[in-house]
Amino acid sequence: MIGGCTVYKGTLSSCVEIAVASISVSSLKEWSDNSEIAYRRKIDSLSRVNHKNFVNLIGFCEENEPFSRMMVFEYAPNGTLFEHLHVKEMEHLDWTARVRIIMGVAYCLQYMHDDLNPPLPHSNLSSKTVFLTDDYAAKVGEIASLEGITKLKSSGDGESEHSELPPVVDQELNVYSFGVLLLEIISGKLAYSEKQGPIEKWASEHLNDKGSISKMIDPILKSFKYEELEVIRDVVRECLLSDPRQRPTMKDVTSKLRQAINIAPEQAAPRLSPLWWAELEILSMEAT
Repeated sequence: MIGGCTVYKGTLSSCVEIAVASISVSSLKEWSDNSEIAYRRKIDSLSRVNHKNFVNLIGFCEENEPFSRMMVFEYAPNGTLFEHLHVKEMEHLDWTARVRIIMGVAYCLQYMHDDLNPPLPHSNLSSKTVFLTDDYAAKVGEIASLEGITKLKSSGDGESEHSELPPVVDQELNVYSFGVLLLEIISGKLAYSEKQGPIEKWASEHLNDKGSISKMIDPILKSFKYEELEVIRDVVRECLLSDPRQRPTMKDVTSKLRQAINIAPEQAAPRLSPLWWAELEILSMEAT
């Protein structure tokens, strides 16, 4: 279960693997008008995204009897970034893998903020919504954002039909979430825990003290590049500014990271992508 959906792994006849997110509602009676509006808006918005570091939507299906609402996504076989940072049994990521993931997420968010019109900030950016491909490239996913759709109620008389729709996430909040994600990636600490509290609170003493910058590093890392860590630290500090208006844009963030991390967009992207084969097969199935 992810975000109010049951997610299945599927394989097309071309051997391309896909992820199918089926919304966990069993009948049309449980499905409100606002849920349907939000579902269709989500399809429309995700259909606009076509980026190599995004878990792209490649199809959807809907039936009223028996009831189903499904979305078909690319499949990323190596699980989530959260698992690789925090689950002992999962393969741990070295410094090179982590900065490649950082750049992949940054390029993707910049695309969503600057290249789409209107912009499409990610609805819930975290290590649990960043998936990893077979070569450990980052794939930013929106599957978890479907959770709110299943819980929507239809508005009552006299209320706006939009009153119960999910809130819009702004770009400044995305930038803040990216700063938190950077801290989690370099430190290996949870974004929040009862013992530690929010990771931003733990990091605050190190962000403004150059002498303790290396104390932010995940102890399981055998090596890291100090000049890259310095730039990441500076970017985190700017992303976490309390005044949203003072935070940098994702374009600014990506530009600053590139000053130290020499990873171009094509290097941060997955080496192989079966997306187009999957789309072709789904289109051919629809045609027949």
